[in-house]
Amino acid sequence: MTKSAEKSGVPADSLYSRKPVFAVAPMIDWTDRHCRFLHRQISRHALLYTEMVVADAIIHGPRDRLLGHDASEHPVALQLGGSDPAKLAEAVRIAEAHNYDEINLNVGCPSDRVQSGIFGACLMLTPETVAACIAAMKRVSKAPVTVKCRIGVDEQEPEQALPELITRVLDAGADAIWIHARKAWLKGLSPKENREIPPLDYDIVYRMKERWPDVFIGINGGIQTLDQAEAHLAHVDGVMLGRAAYQNATILADVDHRFYGEASVEPDWADLRDRMMAYTERHIAHGGRLQHVARHMVGLFTGLPGSRRYRQILSTDANKPGAGPEVIAAAFAAVDFAGESERVSA
Repeated sequence: MTKSAEKSGVPADSLYSRKPVFAVAPMIDWTDRHCRFLHRQISRHALLYTEMVVADAIIHGPRDRLLGHDASEHPVALQLGGSDPAKLAEAVRIAEAHNYDEINLNVGCPSDRVQSGIFGACLMLTPETVAACIAAMKRVSKAPVTVKCRIGVDEQEPEQALPELITRVLDAGADAIWIHARKAWLKGLSPKENREIPPLDYDIVYRMKERWPDVFIGINGGIQTLDQAEAHLAHVDGVMLGRAAYQNATILADVDHRFYGEASVEPDWADLRDRMMAYTERHIAHGGRLQHVARHMVGLFTGLPGSRRYRQILSTDANKPGAGPEVIAAAFAAVDFAGESERVSA
């Protein structure tokens, strides 16, 4: 085993120097800047990720729209898609001005549009390319450079493919590895099916941590609750929730207490309402629409009395012409936060 594969070179003051790390996974079409702003209001410490942004888009497209984020989002990581080391390095150079806390390379997304660009999960078939990309990104990045991968693709044997990938990217300077504990099937399964049908294999991720005890290794895939997340942390350094955190972001309210040592406090949902209304007002003033923000809030409060009416208001009224922050106030007023009759005051 090479020296770089034995120990990660994570800077002492980086976000990975403090363990554990709880993260909300990057999700295409979901974890945009409005989603991340909402999540940050609920958890101060959870690591948030952008949607995957293709390197070519950053180089040639609307950079401020693709890379812009609210200052409150930190710690926030930029996930890049690509397979050309020079283009990825140029994208990292451009992104430096936006002060992301981490740059992550997507080696796990199985969608058709990713495959057509020769990146995402199909890169697991060419670990030497991934290593070249990481090395190029590391040369220009001030932030930690990390990899998010699967345990293998198609007919690969994970016990061989995953260690080979990890060894190569650590030799190239990767600071941390996030592993989605499923294979990806590039042919025959849709992206949704790839999140559900390939069996989970958490044990192989645990074995990777045992093999590289000094390297930050985080786990992702099928984790639904904070109890499950906490159980994984007996074996790895970080845990990442995806759809479970998005579809019911209320669970993020206990993250700071359970994983970061903060005092346990009752969430101030009235304060969240007011902050989201103010944020939405600013967004609309700059030409945005309420729905851009409200669509990420629909999953809040699942299971509470009034949550169904809350969802109806946000799903229906937020789409109406001229809809403003008052729709958020009306939705919150429908929820019985005490479980009986006490409501958030209007």
